[in-house]
Amino acid sequence: MASKLKIILLLLFLTVSGTIKAQVLISLLFGDKLNTEKIEFGLTGGMNRSYFNGYNGSEGLNNFNLGIYFHIMLKENSFISTGVLVKSNVGATGMPTYPLNDPDFDEVFEDGILTTKVNYFYVPIMYQQRINNRLLLEGGIQSGLRSKAFDYFNLESNGGDLEFRREVSDDFTRLDFGLVGGMGYKLKNKLKSMSVGVLYFYGIVDVKKNTDAMVNNSSLNFYLRIPIGVGSKDPKD
Repeated sequence: MASKLKIILLLLFLTVSGTIKAQVLISLLFGDKLNTEKIEFGLTGGMNRSYFNGYNGSEGLNNFNLGIYFHIMLKENSFISTGVLVKSNVGATGMPTYPLNDPDFDEVFEDGILTTKVNYFYVPIMYQQRINNRLLLEGGIQSGLRSKAFDYFNLESNGGDLEFRREVSDDFTRLDFGLVGGMGYKLKNKLKSMSVGVLYFYGIVDVKKNTDAMVNNSSLNFYLRIPIGVGSKDPKD
């Protein structure tokens, strides 16, 4: 059991510090080792619609996410659901641009649209209850570690698109935290099988610095989970 735990911790560390390609490779290599009688391991990915709550004039932003997950059995039909979302952008769009004290630049993008994308490594820790081994009900907490953040100045001009990217990582807090919950459905009546579902995250941390109003992240995540290395270990149909 100790060796299994070491492999899990090593995988989590490498996933956070490495690239997405490395994450997928490690998943394929160690999937059969990490999937045990009481642990389900796999890849999770999908689309999320994120929002800046409290940011006037902002609209939802569509993003893609990718990560790994673990379902750890507590007892029959009860699990701890956790993992790491490595590629997980949040943010918003539809906001007015702001001046950069460059008269030529400010004049060009004065009527443009501002989009902000903030990348976090998110780690959810949820209690999962399964009903008839198909319906998944999940709820718990989620913490995030910010890596990079960018503002995109966009303008449609003369039939073409102009874009300028500016790094704004220092404008956002390093940590995010909030509540997460949702439901899913397993595609097969097996202990370990692909599942689809939706999770809603509501951040309770004021993530935007130097603003009067509180700005917190929220997102609606539509996911697909694929167990790795299961093979014939789960013969139950």
